[in-house]
Amino acid sequence: MGTGTLSYAQATQPVPPTPLDIKKVELGGTPWNPQWDQIIEKALPPEMLSSQVPRGVRRFCPRFFEMGTTDKRTFWAYFFQALAGAEAGLNANTSIRRTQPEGAIVLRSEGLLQLEYADHKRYGCDFNWQLDRALKANDPAKTILQPKNNLECGVKILVHQTIVQHKPLLTRSGYWSTLYPDGLSFRVFAKQMINPPSACGLSAKSGIKESDTTKSVQDDSNRARTPK
Repeated sequence: MGTGTLSYAQATQPVPPTPLDIKKVELGGTPWNPQWDQIIEKALPPEMLSSQVPRGVRRFCPRFFEMGTTDKRTFWAYFFQALAGAEAGLNANTSIRRTQPEGAIVLRSEGLLQLEYADHKRYGCDFNWQLDRALKANDPAKTILQPKNNLECGVKILVHQTIVQHKPLLTRSGYWSTLYPDGLSFRVFAKQMINPPSACGLSAKSGIKESDTTKSVQDDSNRARTPK
């Protein structure tokens, strides 16, 4: 399945910031890059702008199926920003080592969407382990950490899950644990989904206090302010 080929100059509009992005700006951390929204929107295939999208999308964007394609692209850009916030605190260079339940295999989840090198074969993502293996875990030069590669891969994964496999948007058999409905990780994601584009018609009020923050955001801020 190919990616969308849209007339991009006339198909974009500003994407609202997630609460995490707002807080990072307030704390002096590195915010979400608007160019990342453009990467996501360009990668969206027509199916993600159609009636083939799972109905569960209305939980976050009640008017999704009534909106035009530009508003739908904006929503998905916001969705992936929220997902990156829940997965990696919006930090493109995040690399987390984890052990499989059986304890025999050690893997890393990397980048904005916490992906794996195996996704190169699974979904055709532009990751190259042979090039990256000699680099440090959080080296931004790694192909898997480069936002364009990571975000385009994330779009491919979600398309495969929802369009090819016809799975719900929120499912315990999906790729990201943050999209497992009613789980602890999902709550983190849901808190980032309170400010979608106005076209979505979401009337839910934010339950996040302005004074609240997360440890990951505070840590990022402290690192940014620490002299090197």
